[in-house]
Amino acid sequence: MLGQGKKLEMSEKIRISLDAMGGDYGVEVVVPGADQVLQRCPNIEFLLYGDSKVIEPLLEEYPRLKQASVVHHCDVSISMDEKPSQALRKGRGKSSMWNSISAVKNGEADVIVSAGNTGALMAMSKFCLRTMSGIERPAIAAMWPTTRGESIVLDVGATIGADAQQLIDFAILGGAMARSVHGLDQPTVGLLNIGVEEVKGVEEVRTAGKMLRDLSPPNLVYSGFVEGNDIAKGTVDVVVTEGFAGNIALKTAEGTAKQFAGYLRAAMSRTLMAKVGYLFARGAFERLRDKMDPRKVNGGVFLGLNGIVIKSHGGTDAEGFASAVELAYDMAKNKLIQKISDDLVNYHRGRFSEADEN
Repeated sequence: MLGQGKKLEMSEKIRISLDAMGGDYGVEVVVPGADQVLQRCPNIEFLLYGDSKVIEPLLEEYPRLKQASVVHHCDVSISMDEKPSQALRKGRGKSSMWNSISAVKNGEADVIVSAGNTGALMAMSKFCLRTMSGIERPAIAAMWPTTRGESIVLDVGATIGADAQQLIDFAILGGAMARSVHGLDQPTVGLLNIGVEEVKGVEEVRTAGKMLRDLSPPNLVYSGFVEGNDIAKGTVDVVVTEGFAGNIALKTAEGTAKQFAGYLRAAMSRTLMAKVGYLFARGAFERLRDKMDPRKVNGGVFLGLNGIVIKSHGGTDAEGFASAVELAYDMAKNKLIQKISDDLVNYHRGRFSEADEN
C-alpha cells in the first residue's frame, strides 16, 4: 500500500464506493479517513452512500473531499448486530450497504469499502455480485505483518470448513491478490497444517496439497505445508486455510499483539531506571509500536466475487479506515478481478489438459 505522505499522480480515475453509515462510528470515521487517502491519491472519485443530512454537513469541513465526492442518500443503515438474513430483508435495495455494493455491480464504482456488519456485508455481496465462474465459495483475505514484510492469509472467516477444491480455489485467489498488492510474478503459497510432513493433517488438506503439487497452477509456486509459526515468519507469500482455523489464528495474533504491548508498557513504567531507559530507546519503541499498529493493515478483501469488496474493522478510527481505502485503491488500480479471472481460466485449462492426457 501507499506509504504515509506519498502522493501518486495518475490520469485514470479510480471510483470508490463507501458505505458511509457502516461500522461503530459511521461518517465520523468514513469522511476523515477518505480525506486522508485523497491527499495521497488525488485521482480518486468517491461515492458516499448514507444519510445525506449527516454526510453533507461533515463534508463542509473537508472541501477537497467534497469536490471529489457524490453523496447518494439512503434511508436505511445496517446495524452491527443484525443477522445476515435480517439485513437482507431490511436493506435490500435501500440501505447504504446494499447500494454501495450495487454501485460496483452496475459499473458506477471500481470497488466498495464498508466498516459494517461482516455477515451482512458478505451476504449482500454474494447476493448482489455473485461468485465468479469456477468459484463455489468466496473467502476473506487479510494482510498479515511478518518479519519479512506482509503476507496474505485466507480464509479468515467467510467459510467454515473447506474441501480440497475450495482450498485450491483459495490458493488461486490469494496468489492473484499477492500479484496485485505486492507486484509478485509468482508468489509462494503454503497450506496451513499441523506439520510440514506430507502425511500430517486432515484428508482435505493432504489432498489439496497433492493436487497443487501435481497440477502446478500458473502464476504461483506451491511451497507445501506451513505451520502456525510460519505465518509471522513470512515463510510464504500466501497462507491458505479454511475460515474456522483462519479466524482463530487472526484473533489469536491480534490478542497476542495487545498482550505484548501491555506487558511492554507495564515494564517501561515499573521503575525509575526503566523510565530512563525508555527515554533513550524511545525512537526504537515508537518504530515497534508503528509496526504493530493494527490500523496499518486494516481491511479484509472478499475474494471470489464479481467485484472487489473491502471490509474495514468496525471499530477502527479514521487512520484505520484510510488504510482500508488505500487497499481498495490498490486492488482496483492493479486490476485484481482481471488477474483472478485469468488465473482461474489458466488453472482450469491445465486441469482439462491433464484429464485429456490421462
